[in-house]
This record gives sequence, structure tokens and C-alpha cells, in this order.
Amino acid sequence: MQEYRANHRIRAREVFLVDAEGKKLGVVGLTEAMAAARQAGLDLVEVSSASNPPVCKILDFGKFRYELAKRDREAKRHNLAAKVKEMKFHVNIDPHDYATKMRHAEEFLWKGMKVKVVMAFRGREMQHQNLGQDLVRTIRADLKLVGLADADPKLIGKNITMMLTPLPVKKRVRRWTTEEAEGAYEEEEGENGVSEEAQDTPEKTPSSSPTPS
Repeated sequence: MQEYRANHRIRAREVFLVDAEGKKLGVVGLTEAMAAARQAGLDLVEVSSASNPPVCKILDFGKFRYELAKRDREAKRHNLAAKVKEMKFHVNIDPHDYATKMRHAEEFLWKGMKVKVVMAFRGREMQHQNLGQDLVRTIRADLKLVGLADADPKLIGKNITMMLTPLPVKKRVRRWTTEEAEGAYEEEEGENGVSEEAQDTPEKTPSSSPTPS
């Protein structure tokens, strides 16, 4: 969040003053501007330091900072929602690796990001598409508390793909991670997708985890 100078932290000798109703009062001395803010029972805040003289407005600084923080959180959630994290699986995935991927996927969905599940077939694994379909359905079921599939899984080339969209914030429930260990959804996440390792949390054995073929 951008930092703003207020009251005695303002350094300029003169400011372009805007009162609490938005009326432009023009260029006045800093002392006069601060006196006007005190008389109104509010703060003098430098809202534009790039101007010469800087623009200062009379307002409630605490409320001003709260609204800025709220807008920052909303913008961050919007940016996260636009991101898609890809998680790749194979039909013979080890149960431990499966649980690790579930923790990552749940955390991405918890933070508001979409997750693209890719079931990749290698060589003769294409002969076992039914196992891949079963595993994708298992993944969908294991993540249903934080996200829902946009559509049924689709076979494209040698991959089965499925897109998961996060549930509304108040409906999300953690199964594979804990909020204390992983952080709330609005906290900033890393830049490198699935290569970004989440903090270690006690591992839970999935009730429907796949078995190696």
C-alpha cells in the first residue's frame, strides 16, 4: 500500500489545499492548512506529492488508510482469480506424491486461483485411459470442499484435462492443509506455481487416494 504523509510529516512549506467537501481552496501555507484541518477535527493528508506544490486534502486519515487497504485486498483477490495453476499427474502416482499435490492444489484454490488438472499419459499408459479418468474423478472429489470442476474431464491428445474453479470464500473448507500453516486466502503467494513448496503440514491419508498400477 502506498504511503502518504499526514499532518507534521508533510515537508512542503506551501500546499494546494482541498477541504473535506472536495472544494479547492488553492495554495496556502502549511501552517494555515494544518490549522484548517484541526478546526475541522480531521487530518491534513498529502494526497499527491508529485505536484508543485503538493496537493493536500483535509480528511480522516484512519478511514482513508482503511479504504486504501480494502482496495488493495480486492485488487489482490482479482489478480489471484485471474491466475491458473497447472498440476500434472500420472496414472501410477505414488500416494505420498498425490497427497503433496493435493496440498498444493487446495492451497491455490483456497487463495482464489483456478487449478488446471492435467493427467498426462506416457507411452503405453494410453492403454489405461480408464485409470486416468478414475484418478481425475478422485482428484475432483478430494478437492470438492474448495473447488468445483468447470466441466467434465476431457481427453485432448495424450492428456486428460479438467479445470477447477474455487468455491466462494465462505464455502471453502480445508482438508489437506491448515490455515495456520498455509495462510489465509488473501495473503500474497509466490510467483512460480507448483514449483513453489508450501510449508510442511501434518499429512493426512486420503480416503480415496490412487494406488499404483
